[in-house]
Amino acid sequence: MNRFAEKSVAIVEVGARDGLQNEPEVFATETKVELLTRMMNAGARRLEVASFVHPKRVPQMADAEAVVAALPDRRDVSYIGLVLNKRGLLRALATREGGRRGVDEAGCVAVATDSFGQRNQSQTIADSLRENHEMLRLARQEGLTPQVTVSVAFGCPFEGEVPQTRVLEIVQRLAESEPDEIALADTIGAGVPRQVSDLFGKARELLPRNIRLRAHFHNTRNTGIANAWAAFEAGADVLDSSVGGLGGCPFAPRATGNIATEDLLYLLHRSGVATGMDLDSAIETARWFEGVRGTPAASMLARAGSFPARR
Repeated sequence: MNRFAEKSVAIVEVGARDGLQNEPEVFATETKVELLTRMMNAGARRLEVASFVHPKRVPQMADAEAVVAALPDRRDVSYIGLVLNKRGLLRALATREGGRRGVDEAGCVAVATDSFGQRNQSQTIADSLRENHEMLRLARQEGLTPQVTVSVAFGCPFEGEVPQTRVLEIVQRLAESEPDEIALADTIGAGVPRQVSDLFGKARELLPRNIRLRAHFHNTRNTGIANAWAAFEAGADVLDSSVGGLGGCPFAPRATGNIATEDLLYLLHRSGVATGMDLDSAIETARWFEGVRGTPAASMLARAGSFPARR
């Protein structure tokens, strides 16, 4: 008997935000909206749609407001806007003015090292904890779902190994602000399954059950999919992925893409874990974007297709 047969896990599709922010090309707003719409049609119910950051630092996200304004008003999905500081949060909140739908979730970001934080969002660990406390409180007050991601939780491109005790202390401090969800991110793809199991297991024990635990992995060193499975087994409620394996961090040298949504779906579905998403539709979207981008997708399933093949 498959012990995962009655299990399920939620997926957050991050392709249009984390996926496109590191691309050399700045894609049209219409292309981003089509990418998001295709993934909604594939069953994605939570999607990172934009990042409210300074356009000079991340020009690929300069049209954040335009993307949000053009999204379909679907009440069965939740739109996430990434915010690094209060200025970004105020921009996200402004998308809801005048009765507009706007974003539904404030995706705040904390950091696990000072060096990465200063390069990514001009904040030390202490700065980011203070800023996130205020942002999470304000987001909830203004009707947005407050959630937060801890970047470089498994390794930093500038400081190397990140102590587990530090990450858990940051998680505990963030939990005091009562977000709906805390994510641990392997921003540079340094983690391995044993490390993931240990950290997620301890974080799950630390957090009250009303705070969801989310996992965000990059496949820089080819461990991303295995890490996602380890996080799921250790108690992660939600897994991030990016269609086609798009992604990378502009402020983390040589950090390659996120784990591919279609590769993750194949692993989960063949293991008897429900996601509510359609694998074939995700593969079709990855292949469509190959044509838009003009280069092959990084995912395995975009190349190999599903199995068994349909006749």
